[in-house]
Amino acid sequence: MKKILTAAFILICAASMLNAKSKNKQFSQITAAELVKEMKTGWNLGNTLDANGCTGLASQESWGQPLTDKKMIDGIAEAGFKTIRIPVSWSNHITGKNHKIDKAWMNRVKQIVDWAIEDELYVIINIHHDNYTSPSGIGYGDGFYPNMVSWNESMLFIKDVWTQISKTFNNEYDEHLIFELLNEPRLREHEHEWWMSDSCNDCKYGAQTLNRLNQVALDAIRKSGGNNSLRFVMVSGLAAAPHSVLDSNIFKMPQDTESGRLLLSVHMYTPYAFAMQTPGETVLTESHKKEVNATFEQLNEKFISNGIPVVIGEYGATNKNNTQERIKWFTNFISESKKYGMCCCLWDNGDWNAANTYEEKFGFYNRKEQSWYFEEIIDAIMNCF
Repeated sequence: MKKILTAAFILICAASMLNAKSKNKQFSQITAAELVKEMKTGWNLGNTLDANGCTGLASQESWGQPLTDKKMIDGIAEAGFKTIRIPVSWSNHITGKNHKIDKAWMNRVKQIVDWAIEDELYVIINIHHDNYTSPSGIGYGDGFYPNMVSWNESMLFIKDVWTQISKTFNNEYDEHLIFELLNEPRLREHEHEWWMSDSCNDCKYGAQTLNRLNQVALDAIRKSGGNNSLRFVMVSGLAAAPHSVLDSNIFKMPQDTESGRLLLSVHMYTPYAFAMQTPGETVLTESHKKEVNATFEQLNEKFISNGIPVVIGEYGATNKNNTQERIKWFTNFISESKKYGMCCCLWDNGDWNAANTYEEKFGFYNRKEQSWYFEEIIDAIMNCF
């Protein structure tokens, strides 16, 4: 009897070890450029896990979006998207020392990530709306701010949060999971919050500080070992703006323990007058297209040609009741970016109705019905592939 029990125990242990091993995913032998090409085109689960107006699980509906379920994610894959960017805010979910993240919140993030992985999507997660609102006065758990006055709190927040994310998301995930260090890190409440200038000393120091914060984040990820030693990681300059990495020589990619695993992340609502400004311009011109195309050319020359692929983490053109002009804009944007092997992730905040204002009308996907408000625009994107 004793021998039988011993044998049974060995079998149980062996089965447990096999099950644990089966959960581990092996990275494919794929380069960063090949990865971005495989990512093709993406969509953002905006104004959901990034909402920071309140704490707890209720926060994901606090900006007016419905509770995310598996069907919503399935609809993204069925539409032809190959990548989903899941913006996540963390500072409103800190529950203890060392920036301990609420377990229920981390589990919820993991649930949505896993749904997307099941649909064979590439998934991007990040630190999103955790940029502190003021250049001074930052306290424990308030997030980060890219200046030296806020260095200690910012550094500890970023290190602790990425350490916990890396512990949760490691060996169970292969190259289909991508980390983005920081979303639009910028000098909030500064006259150059969105437009860096080398003549601005605060901007210079901010860019230098951001280089250091990016290094802290990457080091925390790599230190977790396992698959995270190979994880592909997206890195942004100030405000994730193209000009902050193109027009300035201050921005530097962090030093990595692995070669060829870093991607540049930029956001493009270009040209501003057509894509975002209210009221701005509603008709797409040749000049508008030239501005978009020139930005892609510059990103290619400075980064892609030098072995650093580019992901447009957010892009879009707000609804100005000008669907046909937007179709032209999207067709040009995706076809031109594709020439350089970029992946572009459509920003979707769920707000599409432009009856009263054009401001931030970046809604595309009816998440409740799993249908599209502007199916012609989605078709225009997909027809580029």
